[in-house]
Amino acid sequence: MPQLKQIHAQTLRTVDTNHPQALFLYTRILLYSSLADLNYATLVFHHFSHPNSFMWNTLIRAYARSTNTNYKHKAMELYKAMVMVEEKNAVPDNHTFPFVLKACAYTFSLWEGKQVHAHALKRGFELDTHVCNSLIHFYATCGCLDLAEKIFYKMNERNEVSWNIMIDSYAKGGKFDTALKTFGEMQKEHDPDGYTMQSVFSACAGLGSLSLGLWAHAYILKKCDKNIVDDVLVNTCLVDMYCKCGELEIAKQVFESMPARDVNSWNSIIMGFAMHGKAEAALDYYVRMVKAEKIVPNSITFVGVLCACNHRGMVDEGIVHFDLMTKEYNVEPRLEHYGCLVDLFARAGRIDEALNMVSEMPIKPDAVIWRSLLDACCKHHASVELSEEMVKQVFESEGSECSGVYVLLSKVYASACRWNDVGLLRKLMSDKGVTKEPGCSLIEIDGEVHEFFSGDTTHPQSENIYKFVNEIEEKLQSIGYLPDYSGATMVDEANDGKQNTLRLHSERLAIAFGILNSRPGVPIRVFKNIRVCNDCHRVSKLISRIYNVELIVRDRARFHHFKDGVCSCMDYW
Repeated sequence: MPQLKQIHAQTLRTVDTNHPQALFLYTRILLYSSLADLNYATLVFHHFSHPNSFMWNTLIRAYARSTNTNYKHKAMELYKAMVMVEEKNAVPDNHTFPFVLKACAYTFSLWEGKQVHAHALKRGFELDTHVCNSLIHFYATCGCLDLAEKIFYKMNERNEVSWNIMIDSYAKGGKFDTALKTFGEMQKEHDPDGYTMQSVFSACAGLGSLSLGLWAHAYILKKCDKNIVDDVLVNTCLVDMYCKCGELEIAKQVFESMPARDVNSWNSIIMGFAMHGKAEAALDYYVRMVKAEKIVPNSITFVGVLCACNHRGMVDEGIVHFDLMTKEYNVEPRLEHYGCLVDLFARAGRIDEALNMVSEMPIKPDAVIWRSLLDACCKHHASVELSEEMVKQVFESEGSECSGVYVLLSKVYASACRWNDVGLLRKLMSDKGVTKEPGCSLIEIDGEVHEFFSGDTTHPQSENIYKFVNEIEEKLQSIGYLPDYSGATMVDEANDGKQNTLRLHSERLAIAFGILNSRPGVPIRVFKNIRVCNDCHRVSKLISRIYNVELIVRDRARFHHFKDGVCSCMDYW
């Protein structure tokens, strides 16, 4: 910048503003200053009474790319000023709209972005590839995936960027199947690049589809050049995918073989160990990261470290790392960090300390924090009054009523033998139209994903599955198994009815199907949308011992590895 300012000063003194090359010279000064000092670039821009389109675009782009949110908003303000000028040499073009839409996407300014979209249509850029790509990204970022999709399929010409944005939008929007189908369509027209494969790995992770993930990994090794194979982002996505698909050992192998690693790579492996309950390994890698590799941890690193402590009940270690985060690394605690620490106290039964943490937080607690406290109240038999207060806080934080909260409160009432309140709660749910979220489990066999709901009879192999469920039940009873009814229905029905409900939970059906159809020695992987209940957790341990099978179950909170009658969580979950 000092040299650029000297050139600028020399230009002001020696170059006549009417010189044919003066405008070109000043646009270069504006361009280079916009890359280093936005305040100075703004002064350069306003020095001109009639800036051309290139100059407007240069500053709008600089504002849009800035990490400062205030400048993102200024990009829109500058665009409005450009539109108001209405000069022939300062008309918005196909470079202007992508920059403005990028700023709108970052600030989630849906209304302003729609107006920019209307301007682009008026200017005749309806089918311009670059503008359409930016519109797809903008609408997908703002949660309007249907509009993004509509623009994508209306395009006359789609380049690699168009496909990458659409596939990534599907993956981030939770439409993992559609993301992979779109990837298949893309291959007919374009070769995928590193960005494509990152989205594909994310989709495989979301589905828990190990076979597709392995295929995608093999694809880049065979089809892509060394730059993509060794790319830090691609390999970080691979580590994350294998962790989320339950293959921690392969994730570790990929991580260790990476030619280079950044902070995100370390975060992925630390978080992977944490979600699998391998707290000691997570902390070892954290120490290796900061001590041996000299990489400075960031906010996400400490979420992983605190999650690792949380899943193993390491309260004192969690407090130490929280203090390190704030005092040694000057990382400002976010809601996720406070949530981990509150949950750490609450799970350990230290509910008073958890409540103190909530009361001292400088950030307003969200529904997740209040739900973790309610869950702790339920598990540790806290007073009914305290549990009711937690429910009230959840509803106030969420702004809507969640079935899971009613279920937890019903368990509190049931443990206090307040059966009238349990019945009233069920009636209240019915009156308000609140339905319990159905348990759903996915299992992949030979590359095909099978879906099961609680009590499901729609699967083609249902008859065989239910026969095998009965066989499992008989073997469980022969070794003295007694059901834990805490995960059964909300009402005080007969125990036989509750037991029948428990044995038909979605993961039990998926496990039965897996044992019937898997090859011997191959771990059975089940992915469930809600937390595993106490009874299914105990039964899974027993099944792993009786049938000599390894079960890997991912629920909403974490992974459980069942083998030889033992779970990796050590019954702390």
